[in-house]
Amino acid sequence: MSFDFDRVELSDLSRHFGRRKAVARVSLSLSAGDILGLLGPNGAGKSTLLGMLATLVAPTSGRVTYGGVNASERGQEIRARIGVLAHELHLYPELTARQNLEFFASLHGLADGTMVQTALESAALGDRGEDQVASFSRGMRQRLALERCLLHRPRLVLLDEPFTGLDDRAVRIVADRIRRIASEGAIVVLATHDLDVADGLITRMAVVRAGKLLTDAAIGSGVRQQYRALVESA
Repeated sequence: MSFDFDRVELSDLSRHFGRRKAVARVSLSLSAGDILGLLGPNGAGKSTLLGMLATLVAPTSGRVTYGGVNASERGQEIRARIGVLAHELHLYPELTARQNLEFFASLHGLADGTMVQTALESAALGDRGEDQVASFSRGMRQRLALERCLLHRPRLVLLDEPFTGLDDRAVRIVADRIRRIASEGAIVVLATHDLDVADGLITRMAVVRAGKLLTDAAIGSGVRQQYRALVESA
C-alpha cells in the first residue's frame, strides 16, 4: 500500500443538518488495536460519526485526520484503507457467496482465489461458497458482508450494528473475527445497541447522546452498568 496510518484523530468534529446538530464538537484519538464501542440511544449521532470517519459525510466544522493526513488531501488513498459494514449489506443475492467476494475483491484489484476461500472459511461459510446468497439467512449474509468489507485488509474498520440477526454461534464467530483484525493492527469502531456482546469485546467505550460525547474511556467489562449510569445521569 502506498499510504498507511496507525492513528485516527477526530478534532472538535461537528455535523449540522439545517438547525439540527447531529454531532457536536466530538474529539477522539484512535490507535491500531483499538476496538471502540460507539454507544448511545437511537438518534444520538452514531451513524453520522461513522459516516464522517468513512469520509462519506463532510463535517460542518472540525476535522478527521488519518495518520495526520486530512481526507481532503489524500481522500482516495484513505478510502482504500477503510472497510465499512453498514445496515445495507451490499451483496448481490443472485450471485453465489464466492462470486460476491470475487467481484468485490476485483474492485480492490485483488485476484487471489485463496484469499476468497479464506474469507468464506472466516465467515463459517466454507461449504456454502457455491450457493446463491438469496438462499442465505440474515445472519449468514451478515457474516459474508463482514468478510466483504475486510477483503482488502483495511486499517480502519467501521461496523454499524454488526450483530444484527445473528444467533449465539454467529455472534461468537463475528466477535472473534473482530478481535483478530484488531490484533493484526486494525482500528475497529463498532456502533451497537447490544451491550452484552460489547461487554468483553470492546477495549474502549465512547458514549454519545444528542450528538455530544459523554465519555471516552478504556473498558474491559461492566459495559451495561457504566453505560446506564452515564446515560441516565446526563
